[in-house]
Amino acid sequence: MTVQPSPLIVFGLGYSAQALARRRIARGGRVSGTVRSPEKAAALGRAGIEAQVWDGEAGVPDLPEGAHWLVTLPPDEAGCPAARAAGGLAHRAASVTYLSTTGVYGDLGGGWAFEWSPVNPGSARAGRRVMAERQWLQACGRKLRIVRLPGIYGPGRSVLDQLRQGTARRIDKPGHRFSRIHVADIGAVLRASMVRPDSGTIYNVCDDEPAPQADVIAHGAKLLGLPAPDLVPFDVAAATMSEMALSFWRDNRVVHNSRIKDDLGAALSCPTYREGLAAILAAEG
Repeated sequence: MTVQPSPLIVFGLGYSAQALARRRIARGGRVSGTVRSPEKAAALGRAGIEAQVWDGEAGVPDLPEGAHWLVTLPPDEAGCPAARAAGGLAHRAASVTYLSTTGVYGDLGGGWAFEWSPVNPGSARAGRRVMAERQWLQACGRKLRIVRLPGIYGPGRSVLDQLRQGTARRIDKPGHRFSRIHVADIGAVLRASMVRPDSGTIYNVCDDEPAPQADVIAHGAKLLGLPAPDLVPFDVAAATMSEMALSFWRDNRVVHNSRIKDDLGAALSCPTYREGLAAILAAEG
């Protein structure tokens, strides 16, 4: 007899959460969650995802006993809206997974960030993530999994799209590397973490090869048969960057991922950006 997976409830059915939702639905699971607009709720409903419009304030979605919770909502100045609204009900959940950011580690001068590295947020945005992590830890204890993500890419959201649109810029900042993760691997790691016993664990979910942004764009251009954009010195590019973009470039760290392999047995389908970009092209046909 096939055992149905526990229901999954998602606070914030965005890009990464939908990767996990599709996996669970394909295995006969039930997925429900929150969105901001009726149009998005209708679109997800057609894909078999039960979406409810929720403004993050009044009331909470239906929270059946024994469901896994996934929280992807961005925090505000008071932390996580879902923690405020539903944290007191976390005892009903089989597990609670909060998607955070590797930005909480701050600038490490190009050094490695491990799960046990101290948090040192270098921006107000990252500081709000630290606040949200602590709110959920207080609400859930060992039911909580904190998943810290670097740059996320995948179909419709990669350097391939930027190259096709003519918006890709290869920025030259010697010694600066970024960690990243393909959205398909996020879904696989989240699923593996949810089936573990209560752990209260932090996971860095990233691929195996931090790399300069310019190298990734150059490789994407090669795959598309396009000339790689010229390198632009960082100081020149920074003059037209948004404050959010600048905050990413100010921090320089690389993220270690051994815990997802040692604890969860994770085998990444896209261990570097090369496999990731190739997978996107293959999915496009």
